[in-house]
Amino acid sequence: MAKSSQANQANADQMTLSLRDTVVAMVRRDGPDLSARQLAVFLTCYLSDSAHTVRGLAAELNVSKPAITRALDRLEDLRLARRTADPMDRRSVLITHTPQGNGFLRDLRTIVNETSAAVQEKAAAPVRKAPRARRTEELRRAS
Repeated sequence: MAKSSQANQANADQMTLSLRDTVVAMVRRDGPDLSARQLAVFLTCYLSDSAHTVRGLAAELNVSKPAITRALDRLEDLRLARRTADPMDRRSVLITHTPQGNGFLRDLRTIVNETSAAVQEKAAAPVRKAPRARRTEELRRAS
């Protein structure tokens, strides 16, 4: 395997481990548990300043409008998002931020930073060989 391929694989492994640790931390903490779809809708809405509609979210995430509606129902139940009438087009509904949603995003960012730092620290730590492997290596050098 080429060095760049190994580096890419190591980076992907670190990112996957960081994602796993983030999800585990989110599940363990007090607060709402979101499905992957609900989290995708939440993050799409909160990580960009542009206005979002059900139609636009469905197109951006490549899922059906009913799936977006169900995700938004849950986010509204948890007070993480709110639907408001679009003043420019009363047939359309805009998704808006809430104070609880801003707090959830702040908590999520903290968890992501902590788990990411822990995974990077672990990856940077020197790998210790098992005692048997060390002894085998010592014998090989002595020969």
